[in-house]
Amino acid sequence: MHVRLDEINLDSNCLSALPEWIEERSGLKSLSLYDNQLAELPPFLWRLTNLRVLNLANNRLAALPDGIGALVDLHMLDLGHNQLAALPATLGSLRRLKFLYLSNNHLATLPETLHNLTTLAYLNVTDNHLSAVPEWLGSLGDLVELRLYNNRIAALPASIGRLARLREVLLMHNALVTLPAQIGGLGDLRKLDLQDNPLTALPETLGDLHRLAELNLRNNRLAALPQSVGDLHGLRLLDLRANPLQGLPHSLADLPNLEKLDLRWTRLSPLPAWLEKLERRGCLVYT
Repeated sequence: MHVRLDEINLDSNCLSALPEWIEERSGLKSLSLYDNQLAELPPFLWRLTNLRVLNLANNRLAALPDGIGALVDLHMLDLGHNQLAALPATLGSLRRLKFLYLSNNHLATLPETLHNLTTLAYLNVTDNHLSAVPEWLGSLGDLVELRLYNNRIAALPASIGRLARLREVLLMHNALVTLPAQIGGLGDLRKLDLQDNPLTALPETLGDLHRLAELNLRNNRLAALPQSVGDLHGLRLLDLRANPLQGLPHSLADLPNLEKLDLRWTRLSPLPAWLEKLERRGCLVYT
């Protein structure tokens, strides 16, 4: 247990209820209750309105009270590794939130009110039951990292193209067949991970991601890549393993910063002669 005037850490204490003395700490700014046995939360928690950090991860919460919306100064909220099947609409009142962790719950949808979280920089909804990403995602203009892997997502909204500050998008282990053309609007994107989806095609606008450094397309159903991949001048890593490729764009040979091209288990035959050009200049090519 770690206690300061404005910070309390009660991680891993087998707590099934919060100590009542916490209510007296009205100036509390950080409360960590990670890895306990909490199945419900007391009303007094929502009166600690100076809180900026609240960690409730790895507990037994099946529901979150509406009172959470009173904590309007929160900058970081971690609800990961619980049993939440729904979130209260009042979460949309936390307009100063920058980090929201919702991983490893039972969420099939997200409340529309989350479109109000326009200062959010990091959103993690991995390991849930999402089948769709809401259109309001495009309202989160400050978003830098988006983690949605291990869901059931079959499509991305066109509005994702408005997230001009995004740097990382992790969508592994979903049900994506294609990407919206608006993906090309993510001009600051550095990492795009789409491993283990049933992608059959990629839009030509992928080539507009000029700052993209890592592109993971392993274990999809791609027979071809758009010619525009040759415009990804910042690309360092391209993983194409386990795709049924029938060919590769010659433009890949001219990517100036490519350090690794992985073509294992693609059954690509014959191999393009220009792969030797990449290897001569130091690019690792795995076939």
